[in-house]
Amino acid sequence: MHPIVHEVTERIRDRSRAGRAAYLAQVDQAAAELRSAGSARGRLACANLAHGFAAAGPDKPALRAAVPRQSGPLVRPGVAIVTSYNDMLSAHQPYETYPQELKRAVRAAGGVAQVAGGVPAMCDGVTQGRAGMELSLYSRDLIAMSTAVALSHDMFDAALLLGVCDKIVPGLLIGALRFGHLPAMFVPAGPMTSGLPNKVKARARQRFAEGKISRDEMLDAEAESYHSPGTCTFYGTANSNQLLVEVMGLHLPGATFVNPRTELRQALTEAAGRRIVEITGPGGEHTPVGRVVDEKAIANAVVALLASGGSTNHTMHLVAIAAAAGITLTWDDMADLSKVVPSLARMYPNGQADVNHFQAAGGMPVFIGSLLDAGLLWPDVLTVAGRGLDAYRAEPALKEGKLTWTERTAGSGDLDVLRPASEPFSPDGGIHMISGNLGRAVSKVSAVKPEHLIIEAPAKVFDDQRDLLAAFERGELDGQDFVAVVRYQGPSANGMPELHKLTPPLAVLLDRGQRVAIVTDGRMSGASGKVPAAIHLSPEAADGGALALLRDGDPIRLDSVTGTLDVLTDLSGRVPAGSAPSPDKWVGTGRELFAAFRRTVGPAERGASIFGGF
Repeated sequence: MHPIVHEVTERIRDRSRAGRAAYLAQVDQAAAELRSAGSARGRLACANLAHGFAAAGPDKPALRAAVPRQSGPLVRPGVAIVTSYNDMLSAHQPYETYPQELKRAVRAAGGVAQVAGGVPAMCDGVTQGRAGMELSLYSRDLIAMSTAVALSHDMFDAALLLGVCDKIVPGLLIGALRFGHLPAMFVPAGPMTSGLPNKVKARARQRFAEGKISRDEMLDAEAESYHSPGTCTFYGTANSNQLLVEVMGLHLPGATFVNPRTELRQALTEAAGRRIVEITGPGGEHTPVGRVVDEKAIANAVVALLASGGSTNHTMHLVAIAAAAGITLTWDDMADLSKVVPSLARMYPNGQADVNHFQAAGGMPVFIGSLLDAGLLWPDVLTVAGRGLDAYRAEPALKEGKLTWTERTAGSGDLDVLRPASEPFSPDGGIHMISGNLGRAVSKVSAVKPEHLIIEAPAKVFDDQRDLLAAFERGELDGQDFVAVVRYQGPSANGMPELHKLTPPLAVLLDRGQRVAIVTDGRMSGASGKVPAAIHLSPEAADGGALALLRDGDPIRLDSVTGTLDVLTDLSGRVPAGSAPSPDKWVGTGRELFAAFRRTVGPAERGASIFGGF
């Protein structure tokens, strides 16, 4: 193992020793109770169990047989399906048919499956710049609670999790980890096929921001980009989710980036249904999700995030996921790993390729294999495919109609998209941790040109993203260098919305030769592009952070190379300016229902979670 990866993992383990031990004690106790009952259903009283199979149709006999007997039918493991299906969100629309497909596969493998519940799945692409975006980050923890509600019926010996995008995957995993004695596996839906090239789409957005094309022309470009079922093809949070879940051993090998509605996608879905039965206690290979997600798996996820130039949202999500498994992950851990993990992938916004090009270049088998060969991933981990990450060097294929996995021995098929660790795009990771007298922040540098990584310029302070957009439209930002400070956008202020709508106008100014950057306690998402940014700034302005003390004209220096962010003037004696939205502003789009979340949510650095530790 690389010495820094080893050192950071050991540091995580030492720091987490008490919390992880308590968590595993809960997992082991629950697993022992399940074994003694023969199946989860075996613990239920007759009335409870009858409620659980009343509408099960042909599966009634299998569900009724809940306790092992010397004679009669064997107990079939019960599998929960927790789904995020809706037909508005392209990434989750393919899940419409999955429950029946999975039920058939589980039944054929000797189990019985039921849809245990659904979780909300909102689209940040739809809510971008809208009031609904102020619920987006909170939805992760709501999804975790919804997952817990689904699994709380104690009818199940394992879980199949149907989710792809943004907050949905972290929420499903956090919820499943609180039932850590159960095996759990994600079943992906895959990315849509490539549409309008991302570079062309980005250029259209800039031209629209400048008023050079009409709304109809802009809508045509967007519709050519987002055109069918499946995830968006750029490498944002949704596809970062999928890559990380596979590296953590929670997908079947090579399942991540196979397109929807293909024979291979169908075969992988059916294989997931069969495999989940095998890894239950009765199936003989009991693989509790609480044992899969351990300190090594968390370290592997951070390495994969950095090596792929993934979404900055995972600097929060991984912290929250780790906490759900009794593990304490910090931004310092990520910072130390970022210094030694090379950048191996170039997917938009970090390059011109999309995830389909990444898949064609060799995809996950090449990516994982290269990191394993470099000693950057822990190989000796537990996965849903068995012991050891080497199984994920193999790629799936259909041969004479049968699903097979073959180890990929060839390297990348396109070195402009995917490279080995011995020949990286850059020697360090695509995400840097930033600190200074303004606090701690995250900077995604993989898409930023080297000449833009350092900026020193006066602040222009905004308390609302709409004010910045209006200033751009009035021409007030033209012809000058500045650092846009967008504050009161943190978790407790307004739910930490993504501010990706600010990227096109700031990119226009950057292309005109101005030196611009953004500093915010909000988010810029996995779609963060070429504008230098320090985001997730903590402590946030609403919680007494120094951002609240800034004024227009204050000189700010952002150095994403050395990882520093400072205001170059004395702020002592100043009082906070501006404020978070008052309660009377939290009316509409359901925001008033989330007041408890705003009161209890933690800082970005600790995962922006409402749970406050477990």
